[in-house]
Amino acid sequence: MTTPSSGPTPRPETPGRPGHGPQYIYGVTRPGAALPADVTGLDGHPVTLVENGGACAAIVSDLPRDRALGERDDLVAHQRVLNALVEAGTAVLPFRFGAALADRDAVAKELLADNAARFGAVLDRLQDRVELRLKATYVQDTVLREIMEAEPEIAELARRLREVPPDIADAVYYDRVRLGELIAQAIQARRDTDGQLLLDGAATAAEAVAPKPPVREEDVLDASFLVAVDRRAEFEDAVDALGRAHADRIRVRLIGPLPPYDFVPEA
Repeated sequence: MTTPSSGPTPRPETPGRPGHGPQYIYGVTRPGAALPADVTGLDGHPVTLVENGGACAAIVSDLPRDRALGERDDLVAHQRVLNALVEAGTAVLPFRFGAALADRDAVAKELLADNAARFGAVLDRLQDRVELRLKATYVQDTVLREIMEAEPEIAELARRLREVPPDIADAVYYDRVRLGELIAQAIQARRDTDGQLLLDGAATAAEAVAPKPPVREEDVLDASFLVAVDRRAEFEDAVDALGRAHADRIRVRLIGPLPPYDFVPEA
């Protein structure tokens, strides 16, 4: 979701008047949503709602004074507020880090009034749903053994390279590069099959899926799922079953619930 970070430059906050200066925006939720009492925002400021009489409300706190945003504590605070809302079961449309507007009036008029229908439609889609992220990685020793058993060319090249004396290792540099390429191709072929198998197995209990490209060679699957609250147990059971079925060669980990960034449309 595009955030209003490029909006009007925030004016200096009036000392001693919390909530009347520049406002930092964490996301959007329903009017009257219950905010966790113990959660605080950037620099420990209280988190409140800004409403404009419409179908949505902005989650805000005072913007830190006399310094730029971007410290690690700022990122942690941003995520802490959103996580607290998700854990409380509150539908939330999360904003990316760094959104701010000049004051609460600007939030109500420039953010909420201009985007009420769009925000409301997204909240309808996220209501009573959670984002859960499934990450799966290969047990490397097991998968390398599979490759050696199934690919004679790779196994033979690996055997020959193991027998090369250390003092002439430079002479077989390109053979080592070739071995690495062959292994990477074999892992990719297995990832295409195994990743789709895991994705299909988990998706049966989800409403939407957002796969991510693998980052490391051992990654099999990294995907977020939008799951209805009343089907969460079914989804987790499906993931557990996948983990048991592939435990000897794939490690499966489920993370969440998370703020549903992956199911908020960019605009």
